[in-house]
Amino acid sequence: MESQKPLFTISVAASLVKAHPRTLMLYEKKGFVKPHRTSKERRLYSPQEITFLGFIRFLTQEKRINLNGVQVLLEAINAAKKEKVDLKKILFPEYKEIRILE
Repeated sequence: MESQKPLFTISVAASLVKAHPRTLMLYEKKGFVKPHRTSKERRLYSPQEITFLGFIRFLTQEKRINLNGVQVLLEAINAAKKEKVDLKKILFPEYKEIRILE
């Protein structure tokens, strides 16, 4: 199954990452994710987006990093990825990704 295909409603996605649906809406407002919208404007999340949301939850809940700090960290991780450095694994070796439909 393709990890980019939007399959999960906001309530299911929130349950999978152990968050409230409003929290996912806040992450969307901050620009962390842009879920697919159905013709009736319902949000649908892909397995890849759920994995990413799980990482954001890890940073905010386990590491107690605020959303502005998460934004800076994500920018640094993406910049390092371009240099073929896995900064996420270096900084957070204890993080276990949420795996959906492998």
